Amino acid sequence: MALSRLAAGAAVLLVCALCQAADAQGPAAPPTASPDGTAPATAPLPPAGVAGPQAASDAPRIEWEVKNRFRLFRSERDFQRHVAAYRADGVLAAEERLERDTGGRGWARTMVGSLCVDAAGNLGETCTRDGVVENYLAPDDHHIGAVLANAPADATCAWSFDDGERPPQQVTLPCEEEISARVRYGRTTRAQVDIARSDGASDRATADILVRDLLIAGLGDSIASGDGNPDRAISLTDEGFCFRRFLGGGRSEYFRPGRAGYRGVKACGNGAEGARIDTDWAQHGARWLNAACHRSLYGYQMRTALALAIENAHSAVTFIPLACTGATIEDGLLERQRARETACGGRACPNVVPAQLAQLGNALALAHRRRPDRNLDLVLLTIGANDIGFSELVADVIIKSATERALFKRGGMIAAVEDAEQVLNAKLPINFARLRAALKGMVGGNLAHVVFVSYGHPALQEGGNLCGGGLSGFDIHPAFAVDPERLQRIGDFVAGKFLPALKAFATCAEGFCQNPSTDRMTFVDAHQRAFADHGFCARADSDPAFDRECFSADGESFHKDPVEAATHPLVCDHSVAEFRPYASRARWIRTANDSYFTAMTYPEGLPSALQPSDIHDATWGASSAVYGGALHPSAEGHAAMADAALPAAREALGLSAPTQ
Repeated sequence: MALSRLAAGAAVLLVCALCQAADAQGPAAPPTASPDGTAPATAPLPPAGVAGPQAASDAPRIEWEVKNRFRLFRSERDFQRHVAAYRADGVLAAEERLERDTGGRGWARTMVGSLCVDAAGNLGETCTRDGVVENYLAPDDHHIGAVLANAPADATCAWSFDDGERPPQQVTLPCEEEISARVRYGRTTRAQVDIARSDGASDRATADILVRDLLIAGLGDSIASGDGNPDRAISLTDEGFCFRRFLGGGRSEYFRPGRAGYRGVKACGNGAEGARIDTDWAQHGARWLNAACHRSLYGYQMRTALALAIENAHSAVTFIPLACTGATIEDGLLERQRARETACGGRACPNVVPAQLAQLGNALALAHRRRPDRNLDLVLLTIGANDIGFSELVADVIIKSATERALFKRGGMIAAVEDAEQVLNAKLPINFARLRAALKGMVGGNLAHVVFVSYGHPALQEGGNLCGGGLSGFDIHPAFAVDPERLQRIGDFVAGKFLPALKAFATCAEGFCQNPSTDRMTFVDAHQRAFADHGFCARADSDPAFDRECFSADGESFHKDPVEAATHPLVCDHSVAEFRPYASRARWIRTANDSYFTAMTYPEGLPSALQPSDIHDATWGASSAVYGGALHPSAEGHAAMADAALPAAREALGLSAPTQ
């Protein structure tokens, strides 16, 4: 066990209102914010929950925390950035603080390149974290920091760490400094410090150090993966990029902002010059933690696991992110599925994603090989929308043009409420039962450790009123417009049938489970009340200036004249670079305009029958506006979902909520 003395002045105190007694193992309370609402940038938060008994006096005592305890992060610096933003007011408030610090450009853009994943966004067996090579799924040890609270002035501390297996490791340093150590996984280490005071007196403090490493998996679809919120949003150019339409004559072309930096042909030609997506095009796309699945650090599952790590300073969180956009129970969780994108880290990656449960099973097998007692502690799950054809229902609502509607129907990309209801009644209950059976063995036979987080209704405003129709937020494509009647039918179906059915499936209502005592999942839908004010049509005077001035409520955001649009597609005088994808907004749901300006996705994983003929093809024009997460939660929406999921996750893990 290596011990290191930190440089003088680098000590970090564990600031708290109620701190542990010397031998306490219970978690302590987070620090109170300063009067201006900020927290010390360098002070780690102590663990959440009920504090141990307070010492009878101000006697010196040992306090400790796990360093960089969200183990997906390679760097303690990235973890501490989230610690500094987190308060007792939750994940949403932390998200808003982080985005104020970045001017709405996104905090994840500087972190996505420093994660324990490979170029394709998949977990590796080992990861170098803060300079130390660790096994990701079953680490040998954990990095901790310890300090002596109430240390006497000008005293010297002789530290000893004894795990009962190896010779005690010892180091002496001034008592005001933090000691850094690595303690064995799953084994109690006895920490002892002998204090030599400047007046010749001596004292001793002890504490038992045992790190709890929580193994948490994230499963599900695009809502679970964080689609709509690339870790590094795309950069667009003020120059026009040409798309064709499924029409002839003068209305067959239109221009929208293109990918900044792309050196290829931006005008529509005969197709020969852009027959394939070239390397240059792929290099200027949005950046995802995992491009094949549009997996993002902004996803609610990621934020929930990260919040648990922040709140519990005596625990580490090993998170296994597996959720994938487009997933259904059958194609995604139980069986493999198509990748959303096939460009990973500047190189080609597979166009097929293995089944999420198969990936999880392989991960658990690797962990058990090293640690037979290593078990899955929690599963975060959201699934079901794609099973009933969510994207096809969206297409039915927003595609207005008769030509595009006919072609998309022929390709199976538009569906009506009646189609979704048939699947909901006949197929989804059967597949949900199959999923329950497959998951049960992975969580020790008790599905209470599966936290099913339901969907927020995407089309509500002003406390639950349904959004209306029109072009606002959807004029990125000439064929788009929200149809109010079809939206009403789908809105009624979602609120009245789909969401209640998911709750019944997960909670074993209406006889859906054979053994409710072990088959009942932990269900979360508290966020739905908040989403009732923040649907895709919600607008406010506090929205970013670019949104208010450039995304026209009347659908006049883009020049229609192809000559003018070729050099300046936006009608407003702002540059597209002024769009802030992660600024705070009234809407927590991405519109089609948001999706294009944030991700501009070319879904290369489409079936061969739907593959476009060239880069300006009409299929790309329509899909690039919606396949980046249209009608999915924004980062604020995901943060609100994480706030709703946290109490259920704490309960399933036996953790207490942080106390002020």
